Amino acid sequence: MEIVTIKEKSSIPKYKQIVASIEDAIVNGTLKKGDKLPSLNSIKNQNSLSRDTVLTAFNELKTRGIVQSIVGKGYYVISEDIDVNQKIFLLFDEFNSFKEDLYNSFITGMGDNVRVDIFFHHFNLDVFNKLINDNAGNYSYYVIMPANLIGTENVVHRLPNDKVYILDQMPLELMEYPSIHQNFKKNIYEGLHAGLNQIKKYQKAVLLYQEERQPKGILDGFHLFCSHNGIQNEVIDTLNDRELSKGELYILLDDKNLIRIIKRIREQRLVLAKDIGIISYNDTLLKEIVEGGITTISTNFNLMGTRLAQMILNNEFVNVENPNSLILRKSL
Repeated sequence: MEIVTIKEKSSIPKYKQIVASIEDAIVNGTLKKGDKLPSLNSIKNQNSLSRDTVLTAFNELKTRGIVQSIVGKGYYVISEDIDVNQKIFLLFDEFNSFKEDLYNSFITGMGDNVRVDIFFHHFNLDVFNKLINDNAGNYSYYVIMPANLIGTENVVHRLPNDKVYILDQMPLELMEYPSIHQNFKKNIYEGLHAGLNQIKKYQKAVLLYQEERQPKGILDGFHLFCSHNGIQNEVIDTLNDRELSKGELYILLDDKNLIRIIKRIREQRLVLAKDIGIISYNDTLLKEIVEGGITTISTNFNLMGTRLAQMILNNEFVNVENPNSLILRKSL
């Protein structure tokens, strides 16, 4: 029995008829997960179609995650869920609690019948390139968090321009793509300025900054703030072997070092907010509670995820700067 049937006088485009035929075959059990589809050439010849018509149909099924192509072998059914309308490639740098908020709000915002596959490059350019190369052509949209990797444009440019969205950090080389991002230089400057009266109680501001993982804008904004306000400052890349001194304010960009410094404050019998101040980057529920509350400079990750979903659903090709604010708590 032929899988694909075409009605010549139908108002439905022929490639859509191919898609519908394959969906019907999956629903009635003629095609099951793992089965091979009829070849592109056989459908073309049996129905007097152009190769492009059949390929368009196969590509739609592919980007929805219903079939996959295997080089030299053909197309195979990989999902029997024909209700999926879009399949989205989501590439994060790493996973943590605030990115979980972003992810969950994005999933909720996209609604039903959308499949989101999440990947992580862990700040490794080779992994970044391989994930994109291996998945090019398999998705309806590509949401990419380039972090601070250099040269990401070389592989991102291989994807269709109208299918790519950039998330969080926005390199100049990727400005042609729609995005929802943070302005790290402005955000840390304005966040610190909002807490200037409290910051002036301390003798020195210390930024714990790791170049390979963290946005350069944070470093630039920190230096600019300290310069404008006459704040004595220091930039370090590790807490290892560091003795804390009374009057220091630490600006911490990751949660592991936040826990380390709280532990060290206790070990040295210092008092948080009196002897040592803390500002942490990126707010979480835990930071509302730890040590009576940790002051944070943070964007709204729930809003970021929701806005990203709106951009994709509405086909918006804009660059959106996500809002950021200082949340003042006991640690300052």
